[in-house]
Amino acid sequence: MFNEMMRAEIWLQEHLTSQQGIDDLANRLGYSTSQVRRRFKQCFGLSPSAYRDILRLEKAARLLALTPYRIHTIAIRSGYHNHSAFSRAFQRRYNQTPRQYRQVERLKLRSPLYCQGHSGAPPDFEIRSLPPRQALVTRLYHKIDAGGLANLYKWAQLAKGAETLPERLRQAPTVAVLHSTPLPCELDRIDIGPLIDEQADAGLAIPASFRILELPEQRHACLTVNTPEEAPAAVQYLVREGLAKKRCYASGEPAQVHLLEQGVEVQLPILIANT
Repeated sequence: MFNEMMRAEIWLQEHLTSQQGIDDLANRLGYSTSQVRRRFKQCFGLSPSAYRDILRLEKAARLLALTPYRIHTIAIRSGYHNHSAFSRAFQRRYNQTPRQYRQVERLKLRSPLYCQGHSGAPPDFEIRSLPPRQALVTRLYHKIDAGGLANLYKWAQLAKGAETLPERLRQAPTVAVLHSTPLPCELDRIDIGPLIDEQADAGLAIPASFRILELPEQRHACLTVNTPEEAPAAVQYLVREGLAKKRCYASGEPAQVHLLEQGVEVQLPILIANT
């Protein structure tokens, strides 16, 4: 049953702007609406509708803090077609209007992070346009801190069904998508698994707890660190200090961590200023 509720949680995340409701979700899963509501709440502590509302507002908070989009545009991108309804919902959750929240968060972002407790030159990073890729991922509900990230190299031991994957995939280059970085989320979650070749892996038997994740072509700020535990700090540096030097913004989409044989590359989706 947990695999079904995990798919339900992912469906809610991927349909924030959709008019499809919980009835549509129940039909996809093959359960009654009441069953989905009850079992989802058992797994995640919230009803599906309440959880999707939180996801919408968390997305709006990221876009307000990190991007130059107008508030009306952010409301629409977050699934709200009524600006007044968006403002009321946002204020109930964050105790600030969207405009106030943006002002406060941007003041925080103007405080350089790297100089606090660090010495030497700031870390170097580059802007790259990465081609479209695919990954075979599962979702782990782990806290995104040093403790939660320390086990990313052991993902195949943590993920249900990973033992059925071919050995070449368990040893393939791995990507982890950190949904609670750079801003925290109600539910800490990581999508993790091997990068795959669409043609080479045609006909692959996909375990129930895995899915194909499309990673579209996009510009990223790329920074190499030594361990996965350093990834959140690297993202915070890029957001609060690094990107401004190259006239970029974080796009609000989650950071990716690519586990290399030597070190870890953090890839943060970005927007180029004045484009």
